[in-house]
Amino acid sequence: MNLRHWLENLAPRERRVVYAAAALAGVLVLYTAVALPLERMHARQSARVDRKAADLAWMRQAAPRVAAITARGGTGGHESLVVLVDRTGRESGLGSTVRDQSPSGENGLRLRLEGASFDAMVAWLASLQQQHGVSVSDATIDTATAPGLVNASITLTHGAPAAP
Repeated sequence: MNLRHWLENLAPRERRVVYAAAALAGVLVLYTAVALPLERMHARQSARVDRKAADLAWMRQAAPRVAAITARGGTGGHESLVVLVDRTGRESGLGSTVRDQSPSGENGLRLRLEGASFDAMVAWLASLQQQHGVSVSDATIDTATAPGLVNASITLTHGAPAAP
């Protein structure tokens, strides 16, 4: 028995109910296949625009600081990256934890810290970036023997971070 034959055997009122149900099912299928994915895509794009707007606001707020750092040569003077890292590391209380320093490329420095306070290390790295234009281009951090202490291998770059 085919569908056409089945519909012809229904009473006119039952046929109208079947047609209405089919139309409702068609609208539901259309909504779930087209409208719902479009709504989700719109929500994702809207969230992305909001994130980009927040990033732009932060960049505009940070631009004067970046310009000031750039104007003074990135390190606040004529201090080499090795000297800057050594001086600021000692000032941050991390001088005794630095075990090894070696050059990394043209503007980079690779160093190893052992048994360093995590909080002091993060504050020191933030200070290097914000005040001297020194960025972390690579870091590996492992727990040390006591809570709050870490061993870290860090590559710092003067100016923009090196491209991967």
